[in-house]
Amino acid sequence: MYEQINQTKPYKPIFPTKILAEIIIFVALAGALSLVSHFFFSLPQGGSINLGMIPILWLALRRGPKIGIFAGAVFGLVDFALSPSSIVHPVQLILDYPLAFACLGLAGFFRNLTVAGPLIGVLVAGAGRFFCHFASGVVFFAMYAPEGMNPLMYSAIYNATYLVPAIAVCTAIIVLLQKSKLLDIYK
Repeated sequence: MYEQINQTKPYKPIFPTKILAEIIIFVALAGALSLVSHFFFSLPQGGSINLGMIPILWLALRRGPKIGIFAGAVFGLVDFALSPSSIVHPVQLILDYPLAFACLGLAGFFRNLTVAGPLIGVLVAGAGRFFCHFASGVVFFAMYAPEGMNPLMYSAIYNATYLVPAIAVCTAIIVLLQKSKLLDIYK
């Protein structure tokens, strides 16, 4: 009987220690960049040109979508903790923070494509984040739309105001990292 109790399967972690340490470092770097971003540009109902996206995109392109999506969701919670904005509903919190930033991990699906893979990955990740914020805006922030303006149009314009420049900056930096071979350093 005692032999059966001691014969359990060894514990296998979800992420190896090296990968977990890398996730922690990249999320911390993303948090620091996010603080700087929120200081310089922030919209009234939330949203900023968040440079914290860059480390998460970089991690997704280095390690793949599973790690990128996980790190993005963790960063979303960190970003909320660093600069909490108005939360009107728990679903809005999920859409605007962990889910929106988890979409940054989608870039990892394009890491092994041609030279344009990281570029396509950043654009898809940015589009995923935009969709989350857009849906949240339509459902939870339609009341801020000017009178006579369609809430769909309002949400699209409001979110594009900060996400299009953020995606452009992230794309430029990821392309520079790719050309300098830093995306693959210490892999």
